[in-house]
Amino acid sequence: MNYEYTQQFRQALVEWFNREKRDLPWRRTTEPYHIWVSEVMLQQTRVDTVIPYYNRFIERFPTAETLAYAPEQELLKMWEGLGYYSRARNLQAGVREVVETYHSVVPDNRADISKLKGVGPYTAGAILSIAYGKPEHAVDGNVMRVLSRVLHIKEDIALPKTRKVFEEAVDYLIDPDNTSSFNQGLMELGALICTPTSPKCLLCPVRDYCIAFEAGDAAELPIKTKKVKMKQLELDVVVVQNAEGRYLVEKRPEEGLLANMWQFPMIERGQENIAEKYGVEIGTPTSLLTFKHVFSHLTWHIDSYYAVATETGILADPVEWFTKEQIAQLPMPVPMLKIWSQINV
Repeated sequence: MNYEYTQQFRQALVEWFNREKRDLPWRRTTEPYHIWVSEVMLQQTRVDTVIPYYNRFIERFPTAETLAYAPEQELLKMWEGLGYYSRARNLQAGVREVVETYHSVVPDNRADISKLKGVGPYTAGAILSIAYGKPEHAVDGNVMRVLSRVLHIKEDIALPKTRKVFEEAVDYLIDPDNTSSFNQGLMELGALICTPTSPKCLLCPVRDYCIAFEAGDAAELPIKTKKVKMKQLELDVVVVQNAEGRYLVEKRPEEGLLANMWQFPMIERGQENIAEKYGVEIGTPTSLLTFKHVFSHLTWHIDSYYAVATETGILADPVEWFTKEQIAQLPMPVPMLKIWSQINV
């Protein structure tokens, strides 16, 4: 790699991070399991959102053993509101592998740690560098953005093959004596200074070693092609209450989006109706909320209603009548919690 500022860049980045880093709970430990939990939670989720979840999660599951065999419904309830629930299931499966195969010790090498369920190249590198001090790359979107500017890399970061370019760049640049501060420094710089739009170049500790700053095109990098067009679904959600005051809820399938979470009756608008799908006749519904909920490749456009059951047949599994108290214990996705908050006042 033809980059003349390697030593200066390392020193400036590490010194800045150690001086300016945010005080975050997972930065107060080098326990590999705790680092692992934090990195999984931080995927696709803002730091401010993660902090209370992380604290509650570690309090409830302080060791790998406590998480490994926890009931899935309890795990999902602890994760409720964070989204991307497959992260939680994969984390538990990976932690169970650590307990059973590695005597509860998270592996300290990339070959073994990468075999664990849900541990990709970034998570592996983050755990190895932060918890074990290993000079391993941990490349996420923040890191690719920072290095595309610092090194003037113009490959399309939307292409999977491009990640290899940035992994090799980190392997070349990383400070072997300060691996944790270096990798976290890159992430912190991307989060606070070298932002996607309007990068704060005048506040950047490494601007003197940034080729894009020198060239005046930092805001134009990284190069990223447009995402695949998002699928749109129009849905009706009906909170149905019976004569005993219980509410109709169903468990989602074991695989796919929001697997094993619970929801109120939901139908695709104009495609089906509550009576056909759930075997429950309802009175005239009352409007609750209209809103949209955005997933990574899918948007739900939801109209929600409250209705009283006038006639019920045999419910198909996994549809059940639950009390308010029972519903409070169920793991529900954010759209359902938003609707429930209109009922549960």
